[in-house]
Amino acid sequence: MILPRSLGIMQGRLVPPADGRIQSFPRERWEQEFPLAAAAGLGAIEWIYDTYGLNANPLETDRGVERIASLASEHRVAVHSVCADYFMDFAFVRAAGAARSERLARLAWLLGQAKRLGVTRVVLPFVDQSAIRDAADREAVVDALDRALPDAEAAGIELHLETSLTPDDFVTLLASVPHPLVKVNYDSGNSSSLGYKPAEEFAAYGDRVGSVHVKDRVRNGGTVPLGQGDADLDAMFACLHRLNYARDIVLQVARGTAGDELQWARHNRAFVERYIQ
Repeated sequence: MILPRSLGIMQGRLVPPADGRIQSFPRERWEQEFPLAAAAGLGAIEWIYDTYGLNANPLETDRGVERIASLASEHRVAVHSVCADYFMDFAFVRAAGAARSERLARLAWLLGQAKRLGVTRVVLPFVDQSAIRDAADREAVVDALDRALPDAEAAGIELHLETSLTPDDFVTLLASVPHPLVKVNYDSGNSSSLGYKPAEEFAAYGDRVGSVHVKDRVRNGGTVPLGQGDADLDAMFACLHRLNYARDIVLQVARGTAGDELQWARHNRAFVERYIQ
């Protein structure tokens, strides 16, 4: 049985893409997404903190955090999570010395701001240019997490890892950081693009899955509308049912026609709800 705390959407997906970007903080139109999410029947927005949104993201200021909280309360659309895409550009892997320290300080600050908003998880991406490629990268990630965990504990915020690792390699990483605040962000699109099988992934680390991004991708290719790629959504939701999954599910689907984001969100919400029910 699946009883998700909320079915949400990745920030920026409810307004036309900025500068042609598939995913980024919507610098000019972020406030509009709260009433749009409510109109789409969605209960949450996963906030984006990235380099594109620097100096415009309200998460950066006390007044901005208060505005986010006010809109969330007004429209009954929660912000449970932050997707920290900033660390795609400033990765913890292949960085040492002052660069690593600066990135850890940024994460500590982000956890403090997220706590003020009532966020319960921060998703850390280790994919594409920030992917874990070898043992040295894995050691760098373990070191970064070990150093970040005191701040995560103080904030009461989980750190969810989104990686492109094979199931066996992901288990090895997780075994090196057995802390209960370190969880897995399961992304159906990433897995399908890499040819991974949900049953094998959940058998390896299903007990550590703390959040789910739903999207569809073709193997070795890009994102496509749900049901049109190689994501085995039947198998993924079967695994979630067996786990009695009761955490968030976030739509991170391919974009539709610019200007028709609300109807597209409604369509994708209904698509996923069939699996949940």
